Order: sequence, then structure tokens, then C-alpha cells
Amino acid sequence: MQVIISLLSNAGVLVGLISMIGLILQKKSADDVIKGTAKTIIGFLVFGIGSSALSASLGNFNTLFQKGFGITGVVTQVEAATALAQEQFGTIVALVMIIGFAMNLVFARITPFKNIFLTGQHSLYFACVLTLVLKACNIGNTPTVIIGGILLGFSAAFLPGLCQKYMKKITGNDNLAIGHYNHIAYAFSGFLGKFVGKPEQSTENFKFPKWLSLFRDFIMCVAVVMVIIFYVAAVAAGQSVTQELAGTVNWLVFPLLQGLQFAAGMYVLIAGVRMFISEITAAFVAISEKYIPNSRPAVDCPSVFPFAPMAVILGFISAYAAGLVGMAGMILVNSPIVMIPSASIAFFSGGTAGVFGNSTGGWKGCVAGSFLTGLLLVCLPLLLYPVFAQLGIVGASFPNVDYNIIGTLLHIIIQFIQSVIH
Repeated sequence: MQVIISLLSNAGVLVGLISMIGLILQKKSADDVIKGTAKTIIGFLVFGIGSSALSASLGNFNTLFQKGFGITGVVTQVEAATALAQEQFGTIVALVMIIGFAMNLVFARITPFKNIFLTGQHSLYFACVLTLVLKACNIGNTPTVIIGGILLGFSAAFLPGLCQKYMKKITGNDNLAIGHYNHIAYAFSGFLGKFVGKPEQSTENFKFPKWLSLFRDFIMCVAVVMVIIFYVAAVAAGQSVTQELAGTVNWLVFPLLQGLQFAAGMYVLIAGVRMFISEITAAFVAISEKYIPNSRPAVDCPSVFPFAPMAVILGFISAYAAGLVGMAGMILVNSPIVMIPSASIAFFSGGTAGVFGNSTGGWKGCVAGSFLTGLLLVCLPLLLYPVFAQLGIVGASFPNVDYNIIGTLLHIIIQFIQSVIH
């Protein structure tokens, strides 16, 4: 059981297996199968290395920012909440995830929803949310596994379709879907963009004056922006806090190195994305033709980053600013629960929303879509936090938009049914 869970939780292995199956179905030589499978997994691992570097830098930024500005509350960090959920319901969560993947294939085969969700870690997170909601409603273990698995499988096949017309605009074809459970926010970002701006005013068409010519280079732009942001947080936190994080590195040098590490991580991430996407999309042709006609892989959100990298940075800044606005609103109204925006979530989710908004509304769509997404990421967890608190899941929350909307609807429906029956 643990071997299967580990395999399905590792997106690199999962996409590698899919690539291998596709190459075998195309009757490629053994050399081509091995090479294609290895390149797919290596590309995904390279992407993971970049992602880890980004997350590590953003984790340090979170610490500096929260201590520097004296913020306390519930962290909107999905990994922490997942760890708490697995502690209590590990076996149930695993079974929901496995059945969910199987049902995804079934739904993709028999329904018009042809997306096969390959972002394994997000399937795990969603399995946790569904399990917690069902257990909070006192549903038995077996019904929880069955209901949770079916809902997860249907969501995996259906939700990426909400974003597909925008994915076609972003990528220029219909070969790839987004597999990241903020689909509702990304789709709305794309929808909103056409009302606030024009696609011709794309973030990628910014005209910089000569004295700002270095910003024409995307990686240089990322480096400069992130170094500035890190210095603001470090100065606010003070020397002692920053030095504790920095270890043997001088506290004034630490923000510079963190900003540059972030830029390096972004460069590696985009290189990995380009590598594995070219392999997995080619492999999916055979799978689609033989077993699930017209199917497409739904992969993690950084898959869209290379198409509008400037929108990613602008989207991150807008989403994080929105999260801070949402948090300030909770403080002002004396909310018993204050959600703290996560810089990591704001970067990956807000950056992706920025790309979607940019595709239809240029830089204005990017800002509007990512700002709305940032608000949703910090405010929607308030809906389910009291439900999860009943089970002892406190101090962390699941921020993703799809988790909270579907989880809240599921909770309301079950409570209504139970009230009618009783």
C-alpha cells in the first residue's frame, strides 16, 4: 500500500509511467522508450528542484515578513494541514486518492471530460479535504472512501475543462490542460481579463526605457524584484531574526542571496517544465488514440509559466498584496480566525492566475485576476476551518479555491440530507 501511495504521490514517476505507456503503444524501440521515459522523469525532477528552491526562499520570506510585522494567525500552507490530516486519517486518505485516480480514468473514458490529472501531490491534498469534510459529518470509513474517491475522480476529469479555452489561448494548442486545484479561480481570472483590459497589452510586451533595459531580461527582472522584497522583509524583521535564519551568512548579505536563489530556482523550473512537457504531450497522442480518445494530460501550474513569465511575477505581487488586504480586513472586523497569506501559495497560484488574466486582458487582466485569486486564497479557508477544527486540524488550512468551494458545498449538502433523514 505504501509503495503504491508513494508512486501515485510522486508526479515525476506518474508522468514518467504515462510517457512510457504512450511510447510502448507507439511501438517505439526499447532505446526510445527508455530515453523518453527517463527524459520525462528527469524533466519533472528538474522542475521539482526549481520549485523546491523557490519554496525554500519563499519560506524564509514568510518568516521574516511575519516576524517583522508582528503577524500571528493561521497559516494558509497546504502541506502543514495535509500532515495533520494524514496523522489522523492516513489510510482513508490514501484509499480516497487511489480510487480517485482510477475514477479519473473512468470518467475521462465515458464522459466528455477528457482530462487526466497528473499532479499527484494535489490529488493527495484534495483527498485530505474530502476525507476531513466527510468525517466531520460522521460518515463511516467505507462510504468516505467511496464518496471521496468518486468526487475526486470526477473533479480531476471535469475541473481542468473550466480553464481549457484559456489554456488554448496561452499555449496555442489543445494538447495540455492545467492540473492545479484553483481551476475556478484561473477560469474566472481569464473571464475577468476581457472586461478590464486587452490581450495586446500583454505583460510580455512591456516597453522599458533604456535606463531600465536590464528588466527586458526576465531572470534579471525576477532577481531585482525579489532582492528588493527580501530586503524590505529583512529590515522589518531586524538583525537578530534575520541572522538566525541566515546562519553563518551576514544578515545584510542574506536577502541578496535569497533573491538571487529565487531567480535561479525560477530559471531551473522553467527549463524542467519545457523538457517534460514536450515528452508527455507526445506520449499522450498514442494513449488518446487507443484507450481514451481526445484525452489530454492535466499538469501542474508552472507548466504555463514559460508562456508569460512577466505575468507570473506581476501576478505573484498582486496576489500577495490581496492576501495582505484580506488579512487586514479580518483584523479590522475582529475575526476570531485570522488567515495569514503564504508567499509560496501566492507565487504559484497568483502567478498562474496572472498568466490566465494576461491571456485575455493583458497586464490589467493579470493584476485583476491574480488580485481576486489572492483574496480567495486567504478568505475562503475561513469557511471550512471551523469544520476541520472539530477534528483537531488547527493552526493550518487548505487555501486552494477548488478545495474550499467543493468542500463547503459537500458539507452543506450532507448536513441538509442528514437533517431531512433525522
